[in-house]
Amino acid sequence: MNSVVVAVLVMLVLSLLRTNVVISLIVGAIAGGLLGGLGLEETINAFSKGLGGGAQVALSYALLGAFAVAIAKSGLPHLIADKAVAMLGKNGDHPQKVKHLKYGLIGVLVLVAISSQNIIPIHIAFIPLLIPPLLMVMAKLHLDRRLIACVLAFGLITPYMFLPVGFGGIFLNEILLANLADNGLAIEGINATQAMLIPALGMLAGLLVAVFVTYRGKREYDIEKLQEAESISVSYSPKSLGMSVVAIAAAFVVQLLTDSMILGAMIGFLVFSLSGVINWKASDGVFVDGMKMMSMVGFIMIAAAGFAEVLRQTGDIANLVNNSAALIGSNKSLAALVMLAVGLLITMGIGSSFSTIPIISAIYVPLAMQLGFSPLAIVALVGTAAALGDAGSPTSDSTLGPTAGLNADGQHNHIWDTVVPTFLHYNLPLLVFGWVAAITL
Repeated sequence: MNSVVVAVLVMLVLSLLRTNVVISLIVGAIAGGLLGGLGLEETINAFSKGLGGGAQVALSYALLGAFAVAIAKSGLPHLIADKAVAMLGKNGDHPQKVKHLKYGLIGVLVLVAISSQNIIPIHIAFIPLLIPPLLMVMAKLHLDRRLIACVLAFGLITPYMFLPVGFGGIFLNEILLANLADNGLAIEGINATQAMLIPALGMLAGLLVAVFVTYRGKREYDIEKLQEAESISVSYSPKSLGMSVVAIAAAFVVQLLTDSMILGAMIGFLVFSLSGVINWKASDGVFVDGMKMMSMVGFIMIAAAGFAEVLRQTGDIANLVNNSAALIGSNKSLAALVMLAVGLLITMGIGSSFSTIPIISAIYVPLAMQLGFSPLAIVALVGTAAALGDAGSPTSDSTLGPTAGLNADGQHNHIWDTVVPTFLHYNLPLLVFGWVAAITL
């Protein structure tokens, strides 16, 4: 068997068996490396070499966690949560109004998540700032956190697939179309948004099923456990609220100007410390608390970088793409399905749809052209094949981010409450809608 397939399957099966994701990544990498002919020592060296690739992201999330705790200390998120709880208290005996509050909250989270990809391109940075203070509101609304994970994943993934601004501009124009052109596709006059419309509708279909079918029922959470986890003071003043707005604005501006989440979070944290909202002597404790909150995300991202490096050094990623192409023959329908499935497997393994495009486009573009796919269909095929697996991958920040916010009180499992729900609601529709796009465009 192909070592990439084995490594990804070992990692996924162990994760589903509730093995720690970091351990699952290490064991999967060793299995893939040995089967790929690297040997144990070379596999470990490759894994160690790749760890550095995740260090910057891990440090970014650690600083972001500290910034999130500082914002929570300022009381701004709790003010929002208190207002929501007050509204819920006034309308608690009116089921229709409670229902409106529930769907209103879902709608706001969708809009915030979408905005994080383009209007204020901070990706998952908003999650640890906004979600933990709202957990009590969600609990009182009996909202299923698996639904919120699906809502957040939709807002994090669909915009870059479909909207050519922010991260979408990078994905569609700078990576997708650029790689297709480099591999021989004439892209003049091609509208990537038009090509990705049908796959994006697949994401929308998955969201609607999650909201109105799968997770529409009530789910109970332990309020006492949630209260125990809430160790941050909820007192706030006009000064603390004002400085929180200044700190958030400063962090956003710095990140947008420098394209560095590290600098943005650091500046935001310093604003809180220098303004006195966070006592200077207590700032070290706040920083450590924030790092603890985001530690799981950081360690998984570091381990995922090592895992991906082992897969690359085996050389079997290219072999997987080539072998799948050899199996296709001249059947366009089968070709589209196989290419999408291979893209799903690769992205599930390396955790990045942006990194999958250069890997698959070199083979998929000439093959698709030979089979007679139209340029629009090729854009949809390669774009969807790359996006497949972003939702549902244990190592993707589109699943790690939601878990970091929803598991603040330890009542949200990364694999079974985020990874599996997002996989089922988005990857399966994307396979279908991506296949339809490839065949019909």
